[in-house]
Amino acid sequence: MPAQLHSKISNSTFLLMGFPGFEKEYPWLSIPFSCVYAMILSGNCLVLHVIRMEPSLHQPMFYFLAMLALTDLCMGLSTVHTVLGTLWGLSQEIGLEACIAQTFFIHGLSAMESGVLLAMAFDRFTAICNPLRYTSILTNTRIISIGAVILGRSFLLILAPIIRLKFFHYCRPHILSHSFCLHQDLLRLACSDIRFNSFYALALVICELLLDSVLILISYILILHSVLTIASREERIKSLQTCVSHISAVLVFYVPIIGLTMVHRFGKHLSPVVHVLMGNIYILFPPLMNPIIYSVKTQQIRSRILRWFTKQN
Repeated sequence: MPAQLHSKISNSTFLLMGFPGFEKEYPWLSIPFSCVYAMILSGNCLVLHVIRMEPSLHQPMFYFLAMLALTDLCMGLSTVHTVLGTLWGLSQEIGLEACIAQTFFIHGLSAMESGVLLAMAFDRFTAICNPLRYTSILTNTRIISIGAVILGRSFLLILAPIIRLKFFHYCRPHILSHSFCLHQDLLRLACSDIRFNSFYALALVICELLLDSVLILISYILILHSVLTIASREERIKSLQTCVSHISAVLVFYVPIIGLTMVHRFGKHLSPVVHVLMGNIYILFPPLMNPIIYSVKTQQIRSRILRWFTKQN
């Protein structure tokens, strides 16, 4: 990074790296990124609109899907201004408060998506393993309670380390390695005691993402065991088909996280572009793919969307 560029950054301002080495290609890179964000916003809004307008979709499975779409929509909105602002050449600088706020929303929404995927796994487990009590277990009141717990767990638990970021002394060059702010990026620039944030972040990953993934795996082991006891082959296939969309969404969320973790831990020798690319996949891939997955794989959503567009024409 040229010294004159760094000299323009004040103590309360950070520089977003963007895509190092591809600065001349930013106008071209902005085209696919703009398309991705347009698809994220339109796709998730469409899913929310269809669920809201179609009374037959007012049931637990689609309430959880609406939570997922809303989470993905907010994730897109939380990063669109800095990513496209960098690529369009509007600004590569971000203030400390704005950076901390973006960090809060990115990590909070990631935890919320994990929690919603766990709730959706519980929904599929209940529907397949205990179908006669499905409506009595997943009542509207209980769904609201589950949503409130997920929301509280996702955003309240990260407040302590996020607030501490405000009081750190950042003496290293204020250059972030992405087009958005992440907790680990800010810790890398701090010269204060960051042990609490480091250990707390690790504990949150274990207690939220890791625990959620283990519980999702256990739920599918129980689902598979229950499905195998069904005598009819057609019924077994039909039961498993109701899980395809959710399994796809789980893979779309957790595979990029695993890939990003591997790159950060074992890819120190890799080009910075690889780290930036994995970071953008982690942020953008789930919000982009989830509406496509549920529109293609879920017959109720697909038929309502087709019928809606047919009426419009």
